[in-house]
This record gives sequence, C-alpha cells and structure tokens, in this order.
Amino acid sequence: MLAFMRIATFNINGIRAREAALLEWLEEARPDAVLLQEIKSVDEAFPHATFEERGWFVATHGQKSFNGVAILSRLPLEDVERGLPGDDADDQARWIEATVVGRAAIRLCCLYLPNGNPAPGPKYDYKLAWMERLRRRAAELLLTEEPVVLGGDWNVIPQPEDAARPEAWAADALFLPETRAAFRRILHQGWTDAFRCREPRPGHYTFWDYQAAAWEKNNGIRIDHLLLSPQAADLMTGAGIDKAVRGREKPSDHVPVWVELDA
Repeated sequence: MLAFMRIATFNINGIRAREAALLEWLEEARPDAVLLQEIKSVDEAFPHATFEERGWFVATHGQKSFNGVAILSRLPLEDVERGLPGDDADDQARWIEATVVGRAAIRLCCLYLPNGNPAPGPKYDYKLAWMERLRRRAAELLLTEEPVVLGGDWNVIPQPEDAARPEAWAADALFLPETRAAFRRILHQGWTDAFRCREPRPGHYTFWDYQAAAWEKNNGIRIDHLLLSPQAADLMTGAGIDKAVRGREKPSDHVPVWVELDA
C-alpha cells in the first residue's frame, strides 16, 4: 500500500510524438498517478499495452487528432467517468475522472480546458460555458467531502505573477478578466491551488511556446494547475514543477506539475 502518493498533471501534446519522452519522465520522476492532456489519439490507438506492461492502469477519453485526456495510475482505477456533465451535445474529449484507493480513496479529475481564442467569439463563449459547467461539477465533488484532485491544463493564467510578460497576454483568452474571474469562482468554492500554496513567489511557469525562443528566454506562463479539495489539501506534503523536462529532446510545450499527498 502506498504511504505517499505523488500525483502529476502533464499536457503531453501528442502521445505518439512524445511517448518516449513520457516514458523517460515516468521512470525518472516515479509518480503514482498522472493526468494527461492533449493525447491527440482515439482510445483504440492509445498505446495501452506499453504502459500496462510497465505496471500502469490506464483510462482514456480520446479524440482523433485533437484534445483527448487520460489517467495513468499505479493503483486500479475505479468508477471511471468520461465527459464533463452539463451539455450532452459537447463531443470534445476534455474530461475524465476516476477513483484510486490507497490508504484513502482519492478522486482524480483530469481536464483540458478550452483555449478560447480568438476572443471575443464563439470559441471564447465555449470556454466560459465550459468553465461554468466545471464550476457546477466542482461543487458536486466538494459535497462528497472526500479527497479530490482537480488537475490539468486549465488554459488560465490566474494572476500577473503567473506570466513572465503579463502585458503580452492582456487581450488573450487565457488572461482576460472574465477568464480569471471564472477561475476564481471555482477556486473560492474551497479549492487549494497546490503549487501556489507551497510557492508564493513569481517566476514559475508550466508552458513555454515553441516560437520566439520562449524557453531560452524563460518567457513562460503558469497554466497547468492542481486544485485540491479541503480533504486533499489536508494531506498535502509537497508540490512542484518539473521544469527541466522542457529542455529535453522533442519536448512538449508544457511540463509536469505534481503534488504529493500522505494518502
């Protein structure tokens, strides 16, 4: 039985292109559960066997060429649910949740929140509507009074200190006042931003664009977040960002973010 559980979120930006890099990081970092976004693969094409042979339990919610989310876990995944409730017509694969049971049962919710650009426009309307559905689901999860981890690529820059150059994002859907207000409405339900709780200082990012030497200049933004319910926050023993992964060969434009729970 696991004494401490390390849970990570990682926008892999294409499982086929980044499979080797993901396996390298998994072997090095040794997380116990990983929330993956942008797998860009239908369920049948995801390399389940590659991970299962290495001891991982796998649940996916895929989509051809776009989006797609997955959960990897060292413990069995129970009560898997796919798709964010609230809109039966929404066919974008952006949400999957499941429970893992160690010394405590933890509900893992993996999300890939819409980008929303260009804003204003239909894509931004979809982003805000999706965030409202997420707010309602988050409230339901809190009512369970169980440890819940709500993690993934949020496509939200919460505060100016979460961007190297906040002025450059002023008109972007990731940083518009309406976006940040929608994020705060979720956070203020009682969730804890795991990394920000442990590290209040600016200068910590999870995404660097492939263009304009953003990585070399450390021109990044923090948009990948792990939110903890009060019961999960009580178990937190550490949190961090595996920044060095971005400097490796054929990297994703995101890096893993992790939290450790005494669970």
